[in-house]
Amino acid sequence: MPVMTPDDLHRFLEEHFPQAPPGIVVEAIEDATIRIRQKTHDGHLRPGGTLSGPTMMAMVDCGFYLLLLGRLGPAAVAMAVTTNLNINFMRKPEPGDLLGEARLLKLGRALAVGDFTIWSEGKEDPVAHATVTYSIPPARRASFERYQ
Repeated sequence: MPVMTPDDLHRFLEEHFPQAPPGIVVEAIEDATIRIRQKTHDGHLRPGGTLSGPTMMAMVDCGFYLLLLGRLGPAAVAMAVTTNLNINFMRKPEPGDLLGEARLLKLGRALAVGDFTIWSEGKEDPVAHATVTYSIPPARRASFERYQ
């Protein structure tokens, strides 16, 4: 079960990680999934009127971080870092909010692995899919059994 609610996660970002991408909203979190919204504006557009790749990559990175944070809590995960992020852009995202869902596929002693799918709001087909690996900080490794 998650140890942090969407409101807890928003407070954590405001208080401890103000550098996080602006406009990220946690809509729901469960044990191994999180659903987020990336509110967008003209600053997220690239030439051609499509939402930029860096906008989607930041959404993936922050969303998966929030999934781990919500699952394990800030004492265990606040210092976790991305070790790999691979993204496939599948179709042009139209201007407007993006919706994303991350799934935690494996939580080990040193690494967490998952995937992340992004949709344009109101569209059925995904615009991007990513795989993500995070390194778990040593403090988390030392107390691994407590969270299993």
